[in-house]
Amino acid sequence: MTSTSFPQNAWYAAGWSHDVARALKPVTICQRKLVLYRTSSGAVTAMDDACWHRLAPLSKGRIEGDNVVCPYHGLKFEPGGRCVHMPSQDTINPSACVRTYPAVERHRMIWLWLGDPALADDSTIPDLWWLTSDDWAGDGGTIHTKCDYRLVLDNLMDLTHETFVHPESIGNEAVAEAPFDVTNEGRTVKVTRWMKGIDAPAFLRAQLGKPGDVDRWQIINFTAPSTIAIDVGVALTGTGAPEGDRSQGVNLMVINIITPETDKTAHYFWCVVRNYRTQDQSATVSIRRGVREVFRQDEEILEAQQEGMDRHPDKEFYNLNIDAGGMWARRKIDAMIAEEADGPKGLPQAERANA
Repeated sequence: MTSTSFPQNAWYAAGWSHDVARALKPVTICQRKLVLYRTSSGAVTAMDDACWHRLAPLSKGRIEGDNVVCPYHGLKFEPGGRCVHMPSQDTINPSACVRTYPAVERHRMIWLWLGDPALADDSTIPDLWWLTSDDWAGDGGTIHTKCDYRLVLDNLMDLTHETFVHPESIGNEAVAEAPFDVTNEGRTVKVTRWMKGIDAPAFLRAQLGKPGDVDRWQIINFTAPSTIAIDVGVALTGTGAPEGDRSQGVNLMVINIITPETDKTAHYFWCVVRNYRTQDQSATVSIRRGVREVFRQDEEILEAQQEGMDRHPDKEFYNLNIDAGGMWARRKIDAMIAEEADGPKGLPQAERANA
C-alpha cells in the first residue's frame, strides 16, 4: 500500500470542536504531522508541525498572542504560517514560512483540507446537520483504530456482519438474509435494506419498548472519501414505516467520520443521535454505552483482519454480493485519487511525493 490510499483534495475531520483549544495540539492526518490551535478570536489554525529552521516540532512550543513559538530557537510564526521573529537578527528571511491548511468548523467538527488550497470548497463538507439540530439528541466519541481506514468503511457499508459479530445487540438472521439496493451518484453511495415483519434485535426492541413484529430499516449514506451517515430504526409492522410514516417507530442516525492517520491507523469519530426522548439524558448515556460496545467488537475484528492482511500481503480478495456497497465506496475514493494524479487540478508532483 502507498500514500495513494487516500486523496488529498478532500475535507478530513481533525477532531471535535472541543478537542481544539488555546493550546498546541499535534495530530497526524494522511501521514502529515500537523499542529492545531485556536487564536484569540477562536478561529482554528492548522500548520505543519515542523519549524522552518530545523524542523523541530512546533507542537512542543508555546502560543504567544496568536503566534506559535518554536521550542528550539524561538522562531515565531503567525497564524498564516509566516515567520515574524528570528532570534539575534532584525532581517527575516522572506522564505521562512510554515505551510498552513484551510480549516472549517462545522457540525461540531474541525475539518481540514490537505490538498490544493485553491480547490478547498467548504460546500463539499458532508452535510451532518443532525449533529447540531435541536430535534435530535445524542452523544459519541473518538476511536483510534489500528487498521486501514478503508476496512472501517467496508465494515459500515456491509451491515450483514451484525448477524455474526453483534448477535446479542443489533444483529439477527434477518440482516444477513434480507435483500438490499445499492445506488450511487457523484461522490456518494447509498445502500438501502428493509426487513419487514421480523423480530427486532435486543437493542432496538429496548428502544421501541413495544412487543410485536417490526419493520426495520438500514439506509447507509456514504460520501467520499470517508463519511458515512446511517439511518436506522424500527416500527411495528403495519404502521406505515416502509411507506414513509415512521411516527410509530424509533429512528436513530449513526454518524461515522473516519480520517486516515497512516496507511494502517485512523481516527474514527462517531456519534449516535435520535429524534425521540430527546430530553432523556439517561437514554443518551445508555445508547452511547451500548453503541460503544458494538464498536469495540468491530475494532477487535478489524484489527485482526489487518493483522491477517499483513501476514498475507499478496492475498487476492474476492467480493460477494454483500460487498457491493463497499466496492462502490472504494471506486469513489480511487476516482478522487486518479483525478489528483491526472491533474491539472491534482497536487504538484512534489506535493504528491511528500503526501
